[in-house]
Amino acid sequence: MEQIKLFIELVRLKKPIGFMLLFWPCVWGLTLAYNFNGEKVTYFLYAGLFLVGAILMRSAGCIVNDIADRKFDIKVSRTKDRPIASGKISTNRGYVYSIILCLIAFIVLIQFNYLTIFLAFISMPLAFTYPLMKRYTYWPQLFLGITFNYGIILGWTSISNDLSITAFILYIGAIFWTLAYDTIYGFQDLNDDEIIGLKSTSIKFKSNPNLFLSFCYFVFLICLVIVGLKMNFDKIYYIFIIFVIIHLFYYQLYRLNIKNIESCLQIFKSNNILGLLVLIAIYLGKI
Repeated sequence: MEQIKLFIELVRLKKPIGFMLLFWPCVWGLTLAYNFNGEKVTYFLYAGLFLVGAILMRSAGCIVNDIADRKFDIKVSRTKDRPIASGKISTNRGYVYSIILCLIAFIVLIQFNYLTIFLAFISMPLAFTYPLMKRYTYWPQLFLGITFNYGIILGWTSISNDLSITAFILYIGAIFWTLAYDTIYGFQDLNDDEIIGLKSTSIKFKSNPNLFLSFCYFVFLICLVIVGLKMNFDKIYYIFIIFVIIHLFYYQLYRLNIKNIESCLQIFKSNNILGLLVLIAIYLGKI
C-alpha cells in the first residue's frame, strides 16, 4: 500500500490539472474535425482514448521530469519531498514505471489511424527532452507548449486522416496559451530557481509579466477568431470567446500577484475552466 501511495504521488494523480491541460487540446482538435450530423459513438470513444492517453503520458512525463530534476528538486521547497528527489522511490524503479506507462499508452495509440500513430511518434523526443530545457534556455515553457498542445493535431488527424491549416492555427494559438499559463505556474518557484541557476520565462519576464502574458493571450485569442472564421462557426462561438477573454484578462491577469504563491497556483489551475470554455465554443459553433 505504501508503494501504491508513493506511485500516486509520483505521477500526480491527485493533481488532475496536469493531464487535463494535456487532454483539452486533444479534444479541441477532435471536436474541430468531427461531423456531429452522424453517429456520436466514435467521438466519445476517441475522447475517452485521448483522456486515458493524456493520463498515461502525463504520468510518464512526470516520472522522467522528476528523474531529470531530482538534484534540483531537493533544493526547492515546493518539490523537495517528491518521491524520487527524497529517495523514497529509486530512479531505476522510476524508469520501470515510465516504460510500463508508455507501453500501455502505445496500446491506446494503436486504436487510431496510421497517420495519427506516425505523428504521435514524431512528438516523443519533445515530450522527454522538455525537462532538460530549463538548464539551457529561458524558454522551457515554449517547449512545453509545443509538446502539450500537439494533441490538437492528433485529434484532428484521428478523424480526418489528413493535415489542415485550421488545426495548425489552433495549435499555434494554444502554444501561446501554454506559454502564458506555465509562466504563471513558474512564479511559484521564482526565488528558488534563481538561486540554483535554472531558467524560465517566469524569470525572464518577472519585471513586467503582464505585458508578456497579455501578448501571449492576445495571440491565442486571434488564433481562436481565425479558426472560427475558417470553419464558418455560428455566432454563439464568438459569444463564448468573449467569456474566454473575460477569464484571461480579468481572472488571470488583473488578479495576478506574482509574489503570492497561492494566487499563482489558483490562476494556473483555472485554465482547466478555460479549456472547457473553448471546447464548448467549438462544439456549439459547429452544430
